[in-house]
Amino acid sequence: MSDTPAPLKVGALIFPGFELLDLFGPLEMFGMLKEGASITVLAEKAGIVRSSQGPEAVATEALGGSHGLDILLVPGGIGTRKLAENAAFIAELRSQCEKARYVATVCTGSGLVARTGVLDGRRATSNKFSFRWASSQGPAVTWVRKARWVEDGKFFTSSGVSAGMDMTLGLIAHLLGRDVSIKVANHAEYTWHEDKDNDPFADINIPL
Repeated sequence: MSDTPAPLKVGALIFPGFELLDLFGPLEMFGMLKEGASITVLAEKAGIVRSSQGPEAVATEALGGSHGLDILLVPGGIGTRKLAENAAFIAELRSQCEKARYVATVCTGSGLVARTGVLDGRRATSNKFSFRWASSQGPAVTWVRKARWVEDGKFFTSSGVSAGMDMTLGLIAHLLGRDVSIKVANHAEYTWHEDKDNDPFADINIPL
């Protein structure tokens, strides 16, 4: 019997208008785990999905169903605004959030997850340029205005775009230890902003 732990099953959600770095930044970090992570890209329907910036990604599986995920990754992007009004999608997203061992959001992805109700009574953050919109999706959420990322139980939510990589390293540290996150960051030649409460963009970007 092998002593090697099973790889983390990561399901990354994409949708029309997703933000490229929200998705691929965290996936780069998970991918640095090599055999330690298994990544699947999900969408409302399997197929090609166009990002906010134009390049397309391919979802190999539909969001619905049983995926046995350790981590559900929900990026942000301008497409979150339309999806938030899609009742069937929100219901399925809630189901997947409840099933997943951990849920990690980047940018306005926290707004989508908040819309499902699973963040009610929990702390969360989001992109500081879009903080008003994201926070309006979950009035019962305790929104943290100044945080690079927030951890509350199984939910890890980050600020905008590049913050997703810092949050992902935080989640990896939570699951596998800080030393693993340091190695991942070094292999990626990335400077990990390890203090989750240090958010240099909050005062710049949150509208008064």
